[in-house]
Amino acid sequence: MEAKKFKTSDDLEYAWINDERVELIYGEIIKRPMARFEHGCVQREISGELHFLGRKGGSGGWWFATEVSVRYNEHNVPCHDIAGWRKERVAKRPSGVVEIIPDWVCEIVSPGHEKKDTLTIFNLLLNFQVPYYWIIWPEDQSIIAYKLVNGTYNVIASIENAGKARIEPFEEVEFDLDEIFGVE
Repeated sequence: MEAKKFKTSDDLEYAWINDERVELIYGEIIKRPMARFEHGCVQREISGELHFLGRKGGSGGWWFATEVSVRYNEHNVPCHDIAGWRKERVAKRPSGVVEIIPDWVCEIVSPGHEKKDTLTIFNLLLNFQVPYYWIIWPEDQSIIAYKLVNGTYNVIASIENAGKARIEPFEEVEFDLDEIFGVE
């Protein structure tokens, strides 16, 4: 029986050349789901709510990117729906495939990929000690936010349906969940 060969970031670059929407997680190249309207709307709205934090100068503020590939190591290069880096830690705007661990990651769950976002990416981010991880389910209009505390993730927010909420690490932002989820 032959041992499983883990794919590397070099293999991932070849897949990108072939115009595949893929990412590399635990040595396996995984096809990304087709983009859905709900996913795009939630991603746009969350990014919009956070936009002003990216404009802050000096030591405050954040760098944000959507659909960004982060190289955690040669076998893990996921493409995050939204990721953020504190400017006080990362002075220059990241570029290309980012090789700096984010301070915050947000994944928007796609049907058929629930396990990837809720378990696989969760464990990957935990292993690399990403301070904050949010998971959003557009269809269920829900958010779970995790904060790294003593090397493990603790739930800091679990919100269903609509309303307004302030969620770490962005307490200065009052998120309008009605707007984010398209509640009329």
